[in-house]
Amino acid sequence: MGVMNELIDRSTVLSLVGLLREADGTRAWGSVEESAEHVDGLQLRARSDLVAEAIVADESDYSLLTTTVRRALRSPTFAGWMIWPVSEAITTAALRGWSSDAHEEPVHFDDGLELLAELTPRLSAEFAIRRFLAADLDRALAKILPWTGSGDEHVRRLASEGTRPFLPWAVRVAALTSSPEKTVPILDALRTDPSEYVRRSVANHLNDLSRHNPGLVVQTAARWLERPDTNTAWVVRHGLRTLVKRADPGALALMGFSDATVRVSPITVADETIVLPGSLDFSFTVANEGDTAARLAIDYVVSYVKSSGALAEKVFKLSTRDVHPGETLGLRKRHAIHQMTTRVHYPGTHLIELQINGRRYSSRPFEVEIPSAVSPG
Repeated sequence: MGVMNELIDRSTVLSLVGLLREADGTRAWGSVEESAEHVDGLQLRARSDLVAEAIVADESDYSLLTTTVRRALRSPTFAGWMIWPVSEAITTAALRGWSSDAHEEPVHFDDGLELLAELTPRLSAEFAIRRFLAADLDRALAKILPWTGSGDEHVRRLASEGTRPFLPWAVRVAALTSSPEKTVPILDALRTDPSEYVRRSVANHLNDLSRHNPGLVVQTAARWLERPDTNTAWVVRHGLRTLVKRADPGALALMGFSDATVRVSPITVADETIVLPGSLDFSFTVANEGDTAARLAIDYVVSYVKSSGALAEKVFKLSTRDVHPGETLGLRKRHAIHQMTTRVHYPGTHLIELQINGRRYSSRPFEVEIPSAVSPG
């Protein structure tokens, strides 16, 4: 993520300082300027947090800070990754002293969310919005749901993306995972959105929900398919992708992957030993021995050796095919195996297995060797 870290660098912060001074010439924004000298060497999230803290240090009053930010929005150059720490600073100021148990009407909660919607066309506020959701999920969702009717696709996407239970890079919001049904109205409103950008977020959100409540996801997808538009099939297919890999019966049935009478050949591999970095080249055949055409979800499962020596499975999508009675498919795949930040490989006996319509078929072991130059950690 080295290159990503540089998205908020010294020059980015100094540009932000200049824009803040143009919007409010009564203060020097010295803490923000000083933070520019300390972002190097930090991860991207830490850089954003550092600058956000500096913004609040220079101006902690919510009303004064938001007045400055809204003035800065008049400039088209107030955009890009400098917006992330700004949105986080707005959230900190808006939620200061906030309690969902308080009886008095919140002063800044709603306006803070509204300002995030104003900022999101410049850079998505999907990370900053998480703290509003954690502070008071019901109040936040009541404010967010109307965004689904916004004329700006970025605001509509924020409604879906910002409320995803497992948004990458973002803090987890326990209330989202414990009450997954609460975001379904947002998805219902956006599932036929004219923007692919928004529809993809809807599908990813639906897929997130499947981690803890597959029944809700299948029920929601089935309801959408009762009144589909031209994009519904893709949204449902993408939203059910994890459940299909997990062989969830409801998801398989909804996607038309019923039990099929197939004959699967043994897996053939080009090399029984893979030396990293390398690839596992494998092939096999699938024959439909039934009397009717079969729709097949063809996946493969790699069981990786963990540091403990145990195996951990990972399911990969290979193909979706409609196979006529008596037809035989020949399939091949090259599966790369190399060290990654998201997956560390260890030497030993691995396993590859085929999964068709949720059922496991032909499997075989293969060896992984790791030269010392690419050895894990």
